[in-house]
Amino acid sequence: MDIARTTVPGVGVLHHCSTRAGQRFGVMVDETDRRSLLIYESSDDPDVPRQTIVLDHDEADQVADLLRDRSVSDRLAVLERRLAELSGKAS
Repeated sequence: MDIARTTVPGVGVLHHCSTRAGQRFGVMVDETDRRSLLIYESSDDPDVPRQTIVLDHDEADQVADLLRDRSVSDRLAVLERRLAELSGKAS
């Protein structure tokens, strides 16, 4: 995936994302740290999103967790087991 970061003065930071298949979307992080997903369509003006989805902080966390290979709790469990192994306390 190709990701480009652009500062939008007075608004926040926009991350433009392009997949290998050529699909485009963006993530706007505004000055209040709120996230918005911006969906683009190739037939439209490339700078104007077709749809904007505004996410509260907890919603953004839930979407991020869904997009990970493994959930945060699964990754934490693996790290805890590995730490126990390294410290000789593995059961």
